[in-house]
Amino acid sequence: MSITNPTLITFVIYIAAMVLIGLMAYRSTNNLSDYILGGRSLGSVVTALSAGASDMSGWLLMGLPGAIYMSGLSESWIAIGLVTGAYLNWLFVAGRLRVQTEHNGDALTLPDYFSSRFEDKSGLLRIISAIVILVFFTIYCASGIVAGARLFESTFGMSYETALWAGAAATIAYTFIGGFLAVSWTDTVQATLMIFALILTPIIVLLATGGVDTTFLAIEAKDPSNFDMLKGTSFIGIISLMGWGLGYFGQPHILARFMAADSVKSIAKARRISMTWMILCLAGTVAVGFFGIAYFSAHPEVAGPVNENPERVFIELAKLLFNPWIAGVLLSAILAAVMSTLSCQLLVCSSALTEDFYKSFLRKNASQIELVWVGRLMVLAVALIAIALASNPENRVLGLVSYAWAGFGAAFGPVVLISVLWKGMTRNGALAGILVGAITVIVWKHFALFGLYEIIPGFILASLAILLVSLAGKGPTKGMVERFDAAEADFKLNH
Repeated sequence: MSITNPTLITFVIYIAAMVLIGLMAYRSTNNLSDYILGGRSLGSVVTALSAGASDMSGWLLMGLPGAIYMSGLSESWIAIGLVTGAYLNWLFVAGRLRVQTEHNGDALTLPDYFSSRFEDKSGLLRIISAIVILVFFTIYCASGIVAGARLFESTFGMSYETALWAGAAATIAYTFIGGFLAVSWTDTVQATLMIFALILTPIIVLLATGGVDTTFLAIEAKDPSNFDMLKGTSFIGIISLMGWGLGYFGQPHILARFMAADSVKSIAKARRISMTWMILCLAGTVAVGFFGIAYFSAHPEVAGPVNENPERVFIELAKLLFNPWIAGVLLSAILAAVMSTLSCQLLVCSSALTEDFYKSFLRKNASQIELVWVGRLMVLAVALIAIALASNPENRVLGLVSYAWAGFGAAFGPVVLISVLWKGMTRNGALAGILVGAITVIVWKHFALFGLYEIIPGFILASLAILLVSLAGKGPTKGMVERFDAAEADFKLNH
């Protein structure tokens, strides 16, 4: 097909640029802190855009537009929940976590932070939180690889198996080479590409369907209930969609961006940039799916691929409405969304294995160079397991993401949130919160109780477990309270 060559060339240029950034970051990576957290050197723009890009995976350009295309505006409750959750995370957690990790042994990972914050000499807190990261992130990585495979499959007509490896290879390459700096710098480029695609595409679709009035009339003619925010929903359904916002407090790949900021002063500016980026991207995503209803009802002859799989609505609109070179750039935005999330997930898994297992239990005196190379090998190991999980072509992107998102949101969200706000939290409280949150999500998902998204009961029960166990047992030590107070004073002074 005519699109293949220009799109292929655009993809190759884009991927080469990402790997080049990886090589540049390689030169700035001298120790494990550089590889895992970029030496805590991110400015506000990179912090903001890399937090946004690492959050918004292939789901942003595939899963959500597909859901809106199928069901209308009633699916947009999830976007409202996400914006609310992200804003509260920036407001309450970002700055405090930045100073708390520094005051608690200059922690590089979440398990590292929990271990220092609660003076856990047994290593139990570190092991359990690292296991939760590995279990749920491997599922999450698989969702990114599925999204990448779908993109290569539909764009280049590859078999699913070939597309699987093609989509994963580039991300693995630059994450392996450059670590956190490569991931953060590429995220910034990828976030820019994503917002460009999501502002331009709905405008062009609108023009192609005859302007706002004509488009809205066509959508109404197809099904008037497309405009109904409450169509096919229930109270539990809306709460479940809004509940996605709770997940932000516990996502290690997003929290790592806060920990890597150059100072707490950068956080407020980063919050404004990140929230503006996020609102524009989500509005564009909803518009692509919504206006796509009008376009494909007016052009049923080209609607086949979208009717077969609604998650392809953005891909098909880009291919149909744009010059092949511009389409290549727009489709690179999906690759950007996939790569930006997958890369930081691979890195967080690698850092959990390297810092929280290898260094803590196997080689306490390992050199920095050795640790960086172990980190690189762990990126490869996790990627291969995720590719194996993604090998089933029946996988749907949103289903995989929702399970992993709930797992982290419930297991880590309450622990992170309460640990930066309440000095009275104890080690046993943190342990109870992680276990109750993770187990609730797994059990609730299995039995699908009340049709309620598993993150909500998981988050509530984990929060209660933290409060009850912390209050019932022996309180925090003097050292824990002193470090908490010093970090909070530092936050208030520099915020």
